[in-house]
Amino acid sequence: MDSMELHTIRLLLDFGLMVLIWIVQLVIYPGLCHYGQNELGDWHKKYTGRIGVIVGPLMILQLIVASSQLFLQQGVYEITSILFILALWLLTFLIFVPLHNAIKPSESCDQITGNLVSRNWGRTILWSVLFIITLLVEILD
Repeated sequence: MDSMELHTIRLLLDFGLMVLIWIVQLVIYPGLCHYGQNELGDWHKKYTGRIGVIVGPLMILQLIVASSQLFLQQGVYEITSILFILALWLLTFLIFVPLHNAIKPSESCDQITGNLVSRNWGRTILWSVLFIITLLVEILD
């Protein structure tokens, strides 16, 4: 696989993850408040399992492709890109996985949603900037 094919795959992965994080930020997290207190706990368990099946493979593929790009060329884009992806992995697994695991059905919806939405802006911005950088590299090449 040549670097052009890798870059096209990266562009698609970055775009997909950016769109997904914006849907989570603007629709899914705020939408949790539309469940009753008892239903919220049940839905949250289903949601995290289902979203993990989508997000997990995309994040893994993004890391593999970015690592391959870094192996082939150690330019500013490749280094910056891998740093963004590592930051996103750290935020996801050190902050968001524990935050989701700590959600209790007894918590108020506003408290749950407030924590998720306010803390998720960092990931939303990082994935958006990463996509914009990848898009600019594609356009300028």
